[in-house]
Amino acid sequence: MVTLGTAAAAVVAEGKAPPAHARASRYGGGWDCLRGFEVSAGACVPVKIPAHGYLASSGNDWDCSRGYLKANQSCQAISVPLNGHANDSAYGPGWKCNRGFFEANGGCARVAVPANAFAVDSSYGNGWECSRGYRADKNSCVAVAIPVNGFLVRAGDDWACERGFVRAVTACLPVTVPVNGFLDERGDGWRCERGFRPEKSTCVALAVPVNAYVDDSGSDWRCEAGFRRLDSVCLAGLIEADAG
Repeated sequence: MVTLGTAAAAVVAEGKAPPAHARASRYGGGWDCLRGFEVSAGACVPVKIPAHGYLASSGNDWDCSRGYLKANQSCQAISVPLNGHANDSAYGPGWKCNRGFFEANGGCARVAVPANAFAVDSSYGNGWECSRGYRADKNSCVAVAIPVNGFLVRAGDDWACERGFVRAVTACLPVTVPVNGFLDERGDGWRCERGFRPEKSTCVALAVPVNAYVDDSGSDWRCEAGFRRLDSVCLAGLIEADAG
C-alpha cells in the first residue's frame, strides 16, 4: 500500500488522487511515479528491465550495462571489431577504433601515416599529424623551410622572423627604423619617439605651438585649458566668429 504525504493528500482532497505507486509532484500539481515505476496509460507500472540492463538514475527508465546498447526493448551485445574498443557512449555503435586506425565499413582500418608524421587519437582529420618542423601538404609532410633570421613557431608547422625583421614571402628582411624611431612591441615594425610623428618612412618633429603640449599618444598635441585649437595655433577662449 502506498502512503500519501501531505501534498498527495491535498491532491486527493481535490478529487485528483494519484494512481497506485505514485506521489504528488514536487513541483506542484499532478503526480509522479515512484522509483522503479513508469507512466503507462495514466497509471504507474513497473519498469521492465531487460537482461544486461539496470534501472536508470531517474528511477523511471532503464539503461544497458557497459558492452551493450539499447535495441527496442532489449540490450544487445556490442560487437567490437578488431583494433577497436568499447566506449561508454549511448550513441553510435558503442565502440571506437584504437589510435592509428579509423572506422571504415563497420570495422577499423589502419591509418596510412606518411613519413615524418605520427598517428593521433582523433575522430576528425586524417588520423595523423606531422612531426615538429614539418607541415601537412595533402597526404604527406614537407619540411618547413626556415629562412635566415627566422625560427620555428611553437606549433612547429610554420616560421616567424626574429625581432628586428619582418616576414616577406620566404625571407626575413630587416626593419628599417628611422632616426627618432624605435622597434615596436611586436618587433616587426617601428614607432616614433614621443614628440615625433610618422610620415612615410621617417619621424618628423611635432611643431607644438605656444599654449599647447604633447598629448598622451606622443605623436600629436593639444591646447592648454582655456585655449582652442585652430589649424596650427592655440587661441584663447572662443573664436570671434563662433561667439554669440
